[in-house]
Amino acid sequence: MKNTVWTNPFTVFLLAFLCCALWGSAAPFIKFGYELFSIDTSQTGQIIQFAGARFAAAGILVILVGSFVFKHALVPEKQDIVPVLVLAFFQTAGQYFFYYIGVAHTTGVSAAVITGTGAFIALLVAALVFRYEKLTMLKTAGCVLGFFGIWILNGMKTGSGFSVSGEGLVLVSQLFSAFSAAFIKLFSQKRNAVLLSGYQFLAGGIMLSAIGIAMSPHSTLTMNWQGGGILFYLAFVSAAAYSMWSYLLKYNPISKIGMYECWIPLTGVLWSAILLQEISQALSWNTLIALLCIILGIRCVNKEDTI
Repeated sequence: MKNTVWTNPFTVFLLAFLCCALWGSAAPFIKFGYELFSIDTSQTGQIIQFAGARFAAAGILVILVGSFVFKHALVPEKQDIVPVLVLAFFQTAGQYFFYYIGVAHTTGVSAAVITGTGAFIALLVAALVFRYEKLTMLKTAGCVLGFFGIWILNGMKTGSGFSVSGEGLVLVSQLFSAFSAAFIKLFSQKRNAVLLSGYQFLAGGIMLSAIGIAMSPHSTLTMNWQGGGILFYLAFVSAAAYSMWSYLLKYNPISKIGMYECWIPLTGVLWSAILLQEISQALSWNTLIALLCIILGIRCVNKEDTI
């Protein structure tokens, strides 16, 4: 692997942390979006339309900015079509169909913590399906520790406990995210990662919009300037974070980048505690233990196995 700015340890740390901080803010801003667009969270079609609008806008933003940076129009070639559609299905349409519905039926803190499982699922997919990684004893222990944290968060909390339509769907979304990470690693080796990112967002956004309209043909989003601001921010989160993350995955091992995913649940819990006033849940013993298990698990899956 050649040395570039994308492999410099300090640059990798800063960019990976920025990506995770942006992703961590997604859940509370999505919830704000539901309120500002007057979305009835019991109407799945409206939720998916909102997701589709976000990612279509993100795709357009990535394509325009990428064309400016590379000083030529980013236009996919024939050989790019299949990779774009595969990524659109896994990274955008599949992942966020489940994520947006799940976020509507759980708290921002729970959604943030569960996204921490993405590192473990990505490792399992990379090792068992794509053979990019070796599943060692230490990495296996890290996965077990991480999933134990999720059980602590949901299986032992008081009240309704684990909700299939809430926490369950957020967890399913992480499976799609894991496959998308592996496909990004595969496709970006010989292709422009920004082009792939932009067009897969656009295609995935169109897929989600079509699904949302089909589910709720007589219900459309009510736009206002505040909602538009939230939509633009979420589009920026996707455009900036996924483009940078794609380059980090291109030039570094999945596990090396995956170690930084521990910042996603941490920043997500912090954002939710402050913006959604979920401080009591954020500081509850099961949330803190779950976070600790996930962080330690992520550290384990990214260390050499010396056992």
